[in-house]
Amino acid sequence: MNSPKIKVVEAPARVESPSQAITQGNYKVFNRIVDWITNDRMQLLNITDRVNELVRKSGVKDGIIHLQSLHTTTAVFINEWQDALLHDVKTFLDQVVVREQYYRHNDPAFSDCERQNADSHMRGMLMGQTLCLQVRNATVLLGTWQNIMFAEFDGPRSRSLSVQISGI
Repeated sequence: MNSPKIKVVEAPARVESPSQAITQGNYKVFNRIVDWITNDRMQLLNITDRVNELVRKSGVKDGIIHLQSLHTTTAVFINEWQDALLHDVKTFLDQVVVREQYYRHNDPAFSDCERQNADSHMRGMLMGQTLCLQVRNATVLLGTWQNIMFAEFDGPRSRSLSVQISGI
């Protein structure tokens, strides 16, 4: 049996501006980097309105939005934005990942990290650094109580979130 021949075509490399929209027919790809300066070591931010503002600016009515934190000591996730629950989330993370526990990452004998932030890495790993959501009618599709949250685990610091919106 003869195997089919595969033709490899390489596209020229393109560097896109962080805020440039690419359009192919009716299909669009919109990229942005969103920045924050956090105030606390552990801080939860409701970024839903800011993300929906980017969706409106993108011109995408129906498609996908991909959110990616550019840090290993932060997270992006969905949950209800309610004061008692936010307190419970922080308490839960403090109990599951104890800051005062021994971590090799914090030990100068094993690591060159000066921030003593192994617990922050563990929290970020547990919560996750990416979300992929649907865009419908030029807004992020969310349930009644759902909000998009950005979590800081090693602040205060300057933080960035990459946002890519694609669709028609």
